[in-house]
Amino acid sequence: MIQLNGVELAFRTFPNGETLVDGESISANIQDLNAISFKYENDSDLIKLMFVKSVLDERDKPASLLIYYMPYSRMDRVEGASVFTLKYAANLINSLQFKDVTVIEPHSDVTLALLNRSKAKYPTVELLEQVADEVGFDRDTDYLFFPDAGAQKRYSKVKGYKQLVGFKSRDFQTGDIQSLDIVGTVPAEPFKVIIVDDLCSYGGTFIRSAEKLREIGASPVYLLVGHCEKSIHQGTILTTDLIDKVFTTNTILDQAGHDKIQLFEIGGF
Repeated sequence: MIQLNGVELAFRTFPNGETLVDGESISANIQDLNAISFKYENDSDLIKLMFVKSVLDERDKPASLLIYYMPYSRMDRVEGASVFTLKYAANLINSLQFKDVTVIEPHSDVTLALLNRSKAKYPTVELLEQVADEVGFDRDTDYLFFPDAGAQKRYSKVKGYKQLVGFKSRDFQTGDIQSLDIVGTVPAEPFKVIIVDDLCSYGGTFIRSAEKLREIGASPVYLLVGHCEKSIHQGTILTTDLIDKVFTTNTILDQAGHDKIQLFEIGGF
């Protein structure tokens, strides 16, 4: 999905797979300074983004870019024979010469390092207090849980909460978690936990985390993530009692699709 100054642009596809751009919808919404919102669904959206920016360039109209979810964020380094696809996606966006780029909830600092004139927004941090109030979170007795040190660093602006951190070993090629341990001390009495991270796919990390947390007395356990892929419906996170509720935004999902998911619309910030 691509919006130009708050209006969703229309695209169709020729029988051979080529994209047909609706030039009239672009022309009708061009301003002197333009704002493009980019919600990635598949790789064809990158081509559409290129077409829209090219039309603006031909008319000498600058534009800023808001990226709901930066594609290929997880491939932010090279291990073994892996390919640094985040770098190549960032190179494509850089070539379009946006005035500035805002990325919602980047997976790591690598995204911002690769994108020119970029900055980040973290809706998870902004939503945390709202979620905490909704679930009856007590800052004196309850805990936030970050599945790894990367998540803890990403949300370092969060203050005033007790924290636990996971230490996990993952196969970078397959994404499979090989082990997960919890670092930190917990009370003898049961306590609530909100797991906080940037992205949920099938939910394996969070299932493993919830299992470990419940072993040490956590109940209930909630999940707050900035991005949630549609593949959450194919995993077990929605069919078990390990995680009581999932809170997320509409950066990827268009609708919750399950009563266990609560979706926040972030709009265009």
